[in-house]
Amino acid sequence: MSIHPSAAAGQDVLVRTVGLTKIFPPRERRGTAFTAVDGIDLQVRRGEAFGVLGPNGAGKSSTMRMIACVSPRSSGELEVLGLDPATHGRTIRGRIGVIPQDDALDAELTVRENILIYGRYFGLDKASIASRADELLEFAQLTEKADAKVEHLSGGMRRRLTIARSLINEPQVLLLDEPTTGLDPQARHVLWDRLFRLKQQGVTLILTTHYMDEAEQLCDRLVVMDHGRIVAEGSPRELIDRYATREVLELRFAVGAQSDAVDKIKEAASARIEVLPDRVLWYADDGETALASVHALRLEPETALVRRASLEDVFLALTGRTLVD
Repeated sequence: MSIHPSAAAGQDVLVRTVGLTKIFPPRERRGTAFTAVDGIDLQVRRGEAFGVLGPNGAGKSSTMRMIACVSPRSSGELEVLGLDPATHGRTIRGRIGVIPQDDALDAELTVRENILIYGRYFGLDKASIASRADELLEFAQLTEKADAKVEHLSGGMRRRLTIARSLINEPQVLLLDEPTTGLDPQARHVLWDRLFRLKQQGVTLILTTHYMDEAEQLCDRLVVMDHGRIVAEGSPRELIDRYATREVLELRFAVGAQSDAVDKIKEAASARIEVLPDRVLWYADDGETALASVHALRLEPETALVRRASLEDVFLALTGRTLVD
């Protein structure tokens, strides 16, 4: 299946992949090639926030690096802004913004200097860079810190500066790899607000994140990757409706009592039950009714919590709870 730039532009698709694959050559330890991305198809539309979720090693970063034109694809088709990265990588890089997981700021320079110097990489004239820097400092709420050295900034301020700097070329697409990792709740919410404003201005966002609440807050659509493949796609609400129940009942029992309680619950429940070391999860459309059933079995949990199903429930159902290094 071939992709034509005109078709992508007409459909407002800014990123499109067909059978996109990334294979790394054999390592000395393995002796075999490693497939990081295994034939994925996706489309990112103009002006949307698109999430790429998955456990460690799922292929998220490899996918983002191919879209960012810093890692060549092994096979399949990839189109960014109507262009092929294999032949127009430099042009594409000039029209996108990239926010890496680790801030690559120059700690010895001031906040403003970091933006000014970065702007030169895009061939912008000094007057345009200076004017744009003032706008970006205000957008990132860093105007008062313009002359401060980066080494004196908090983690949240550094992250906002990284975003501001990535916008110097007025990108059409902004790639964000784990944008709020390591930030406290207040800093995360400030960053969410900045990203939401960018989306309102028409910037297309593509982000990876391990925070499911972040994905629910920011993403219009998302894919869940596992072992290099896409295992689910849709809006956060669609995925919750498709792979989880409306509510989840969390039960905690006294030490030594959980095993017997689980046996009774499994006999009585027709819905999905998940047993964890410290609690039991009962997936139900009505959590209160499920709790009444627990009491009817003459079981007395130490704590019982009814909550709405979340994207995290979907993520764990699709990718499992096993820790991946």
